[in-house]
This record gives sequence, C-alpha cells and structure tokens, in this order.
Amino acid sequence: MSKVVLITGGSSGIGKSTGEFLQNKGFKVYGTSRNPKSYIDSKFPLLELDVKDVASIIKAVSMVVENEGRLDVLINNAGAGITGPLEEIPDAEMKANFETNLFGPINVIKSVLPQMRVQKSGLIINVTSIAGYMGLPYRGIYSASKSALSILTETFRMELKPFNIKMTNVAPGDFATNIAAGRYHAPLKEDSPYNESYGKSLKLMDEHVDAGKDPEMMAKAVYKIINTKKPKIHYKVGDFMQKFSVVLKRILPDTVYEKMLMNHYKL
Repeated sequence: MSKVVLITGGSSGIGKSTGEFLQNKGFKVYGTSRNPKSYIDSKFPLLELDVKDVASIIKAVSMVVENEGRLDVLINNAGAGITGPLEEIPDAEMKANFETNLFGPINVIKSVLPQMRVQKSGLIINVTSIAGYMGLPYRGIYSASKSALSILTETFRMELKPFNIKMTNVAPGDFATNIAAGRYHAPLKEDSPYNESYGKSLKLMDEHVDAGKDPEMMAKAVYKIINTKKPKIHYKVGDFMQKFSVVLKRILPDTVYEKMLMNHYKL
C-alpha cells in the first residue's frame, strides 16, 4: 500500500521538488499552500493551509485522513526567511517569523499525532536549516527559530517513542529556491550604523541562494529517510563546506569560530 505523505509548503522550492520526487516513487502525496488556486499546474493535490492558522491546519489534515484513511509521513517544510540587524527588526516581524518557523510546525505536528497514534505508526520530518546550528550575522531570528524547531525535535522523539511515531530533523544548506524573494528584509537604512555591513551581508546571502544546490538533493535525502527503519535525530543536506561548518563549530574555540564567520561575511 502506498504511503500517504503530507508536505507543508508544497507549492515551490524544496516542498514542490520533494513532492514530485516522492510521487514518482509511488507515494500518495498531498502538498499545502496558502493559495493553492495560484498553482493549478501542481503535479500533486495542494490543500489550503496557513501554518499560522490552526483551523486551516486541522481542516487540511482532516481532509487527507478522510480521503486516504491514514497519514504515514508529515514533512514540516513550510517556513519563512528573515534578515536584518537584531536592533532594527520590528518586534512584530520577529514574532511573525517564530509563528511560521516554530509554532506553525508544532501545531501541524499536534494535528497529525492523533491519527498516527491510532495507526501506531508515523514519521514526521522537520525541515530546519544548517543556519540553525549557529548564530549568523543579520540572520539571527531565522537561525533562532530553526534552532528551536531542531531542539524540539529531540524532545518530541523521546515523548513519541511509546507510540511508534518517529521524528527527525533535516537541515538544508543553501538551495536554489525562491526563499530570498519571500523573506522579510529589515530596510537598509542610509542613517543606520549597520548600513554598510548589513548591505554586504545581504548581497552575500542572495548570492549563496542563487548558487545553491538543486532542491532534488533534498528530495532524495527525504526519500532515503522515509525508507530508513531507524532515522537518526539530525541530518544535514548541502555542500561539503556548509555541512563541515557545523563540525567546526563543535571543535573550534567559540571566538575562533566567531572570527571565521565574520571573515566569511566580510564584517
């Protein structure tokens, strides 16, 4: 029997690529989007879901269960980028990012757990970011929200083991997606003390995304995890240096690692 997969944020980027890949492998795939009618060419069904709207989450999950009678895999992929000096990002934008990148995924998890408990099986894959392993200049809120979801994955895993529900965290590096176009940018103010350094960092971030890996690399990694009997707690997917940066953070003195990051971002 084909496994039933629900992917949040399935209309573009990593979510779309993963959905198409899994569908070609014989999975029954459902994606989600805040505006599914805008993506009539989607190769798999897109349900309306806004991770900041609990009612829409419950409605979408219920629809999958009603249609298929089960839900085997949740891929918590929906997320939002945010950049800016911590001093200058409006509080409302900080909170909105955590609503999307942390509380949204938590509420999707809470909505699928009752069905997975009935089945006595299920797999939840949380898509975070390699940026969540470190505090990056002008990406602090994004790093913090993704880091929080990664840590909660560890907690959820232990709490869900008695129900045979598995959970893992997949942290991608830079991929060639439209995330840069959709993220919140704190304005680059002429009179800001951060104007020059933030401007340089912003340009560098966009260059990294433009030169990023093909999202199919993530799709293949997710497929491999789904077919793994005992998924690890953390996976990292991306180019060698981005994955190696996580290793360096563990082994280098904090100040040395900080200097390395500042040199990388030309600060």
